[in-house]
Amino acid sequence: MMPGKEFRASARLMGSAFEFVIIAPESEGENLLGACVDEVKRIERLLTEFSDTSQTAKINDAAGKEAVEVDTEAFQLIERSLALSRLTQGAFDITAGALKKLYNFRGTAFLMPAKDRICKTLQSVGYQKIELTKPNKVRLAKEGMHIGFGAIGKGYAADKVKAMLLGKGIKAGVINASGDLTAWGSRLDGSTWKVAIADSANPRNAMAWIPIKDASVATSGDYEQFFEYQGKRYSHTIDPKTGFPVSGVKSVTIVSPSAELSDALATAVFAMGTKVGLHFVRQLPKTHVLIVDEHNKVFTSNKIKVNFEG
Repeated sequence: MMPGKEFRASARLMGSAFEFVIIAPESEGENLLGACVDEVKRIERLLTEFSDTSQTAKINDAAGKEAVEVDTEAFQLIERSLALSRLTQGAFDITAGALKKLYNFRGTAFLMPAKDRICKTLQSVGYQKIELTKPNKVRLAKEGMHIGFGAIGKGYAADKVKAMLLGKGIKAGVINASGDLTAWGSRLDGSTWKVAIADSANPRNAMAWIPIKDASVATSGDYEQFFEYQGKRYSHTIDPKTGFPVSGVKSVTIVSPSAELSDALATAVFAMGTKVGLHFVRQLPKTHVLIVDEHNKVFTSNKIKVNFEG
């Protein structure tokens, strides 16, 4: 048994549902939960696309013009994002948001954008068009470009909250940013934290769970945002290299040492597809994957620990 008490809090942050679970001394728990919320709010102010004063807005407003100086924290996150883009050969790309605006995933009468419109938008997409100058200057090479951290920001926030709590001596907890989560230590009774994997046929039910200790998990799935066009199901995830929505995969779950990495790789592997994605993850240390394809068939990397329901 661990000393202390389990404290929980939920909040709507970064456009998503966050849940914080910590094992802490009774006198400190509520204050620490408040500090968790404050840290995510700070990161949201730093990175949001929906504010004129964020680091992201400063960079996007100057697209095609001059380099802008940003905070060290934002610069380093962009550096790591570009490294992930190179690692995934462009399957993860923080400039891909412009492509998403071409699609209406929630509409009943869906229309595929014209190919020439996709081609034109692709001219303003590409991580190679982000220019970094140390110490902290960022320039988007083409007018009309913009960056966004939707595929890495929540994972980054989870990691930062964990780091803050570790610095305050909290030896166990879970930071869950709508399925992008990090967990460390054990529950009060000494048992392992568990992460549920949603059933692709009925997302409210779990098809499996993964035991997690000192690791991070992220899932990219099309359960809530997908459409069918000419008899084929497409995801809300856009392939940054082609500009077209991804098909053939329903969900990707990544387990890795950090929530930031899991978040980014879940998006990248979704775009890669089952065969390429499995091969890619198998080359990475301490990183595991579970993929559900369009036929609800499950594929996993070799060393992932999965407990299937029933």
